[in-house]
Amino acid sequence: MASHPVILGVGGGIAAYKAAELARALMERGCTVQPVMTDAAREFIQPLTFAALTGQKVITGLFGVRTSDEVLASSIDHIRVAQENALLIVAPATADLLAKFASGLAGDFLSTLYLAFEGPVLLCPAMNTAMWNHPATQANVEILRKRGHHILPPDSGPLACGTVGAGRLPDPPRIADFAIRLLTQKHDLDCETILITAGPTRELLDPVRFISNRSSGKMGYAMAEAAATRGARVILVSGPVQLTPPEGVEVVPVQTAVEMRDAVLAHLDAATVIIKTAAVADYYVAAVPTHKVKKTAMRFSLELEPTPDILAEVGRRKKDQLLIGFAAETENVVAEARRKLLAKNCDMVVANNVSADGTGFESDDNEVVLVTRDASPIALPRASKRALADQILDQALQVRLSLHP
Repeated sequence: MASHPVILGVGGGIAAYKAAELARALMERGCTVQPVMTDAAREFIQPLTFAALTGQKVITGLFGVRTSDEVLASSIDHIRVAQENALLIVAPATADLLAKFASGLAGDFLSTLYLAFEGPVLLCPAMNTAMWNHPATQANVEILRKRGHHILPPDSGPLACGTVGAGRLPDPPRIADFAIRLLTQKHDLDCETILITAGPTRELLDPVRFISNRSSGKMGYAMAEAAATRGARVILVSGPVQLTPPEGVEVVPVQTAVEMRDAVLAHLDAATVIIKTAAVADYYVAAVPTHKVKKTAMRFSLELEPTPDILAEVGRRKKDQLLIGFAAETENVVAEARRKLLAKNCDMVVANNVSADGTGFESDDNEVVLVTRDASPIALPRASKRALADQILDQALQVRLSLHP
């Protein structure tokens, strides 16, 4: 496996212990890891831990050394280390570090190294919820995001301080996977604007009830992350889901099928590729009661109207754009995908059997078949939805090349 040289900057927070897990996860993925610790980080975890895990000397200060086994001695090592590594990861990125980076302050090795580093930067904030939500922290995050840095927002959950909320360091394997994608990413979508729909829609029955489906939005969000990582401008029209939007993606939240159609048509002209992963409800109640319908012993019937067929409408309106539909089927998967391809004027349909165990709705994995007009169906074996997203994009580019040589 090829070696990817990365810097792991460790800030002074309780999540510093997870940075040791991150170092191991990065090495398992073929990275060589140069640890850099702030003085505050040393209060939570010892440099020896990182030295033992990575086999590297651990940098802890700009000047001088504490022991020859822990640190490098040169006062200009921040330049050398910056030049020798392909990615700077800071985890945990504390509120203090975010403020220093945003302001360009350089009072220790890590902040000085940050100014000298010219490659991609991945920041993984972790702190108390109130500190994360503070306007100063959010302003610093926005500055760093506009600077082109990649920021993995903190997860929500119980924190060391006893509160519950946003502030947890993302799981080390997730950070490591994101880092590998940054190190190996293609830039073949730099000139593309990709419009993606994801998740379910909700069609109201009354003010408190709705019709929906089991779509989690995971496939659409994976497609959005893959496209953005490869350089595309991504517009993600998302139904209600419990997912964190991918970094750098423009999110348009919607609830109903009508709202989704309006959002798609509003952005259609700007898109070069349209990917419709959303599971749009097929029916809605045309006249929604203004008050909650009370339960009685009487039978209750609904009069439902069909929702707009967004994929068909886009198929009619599209010009030279590439249109990719998704088909969630329970039988005759390829035949139904081909029918949808022709009926909706798609260029490719991604079909999967949602009745299969461990794939499809709500799962992290999927197993799909790519159906196009002129080629034989291509079966993509079971893999994570994020891994499949790149394979789908690869094939989409091949389809467009065949349509527009």
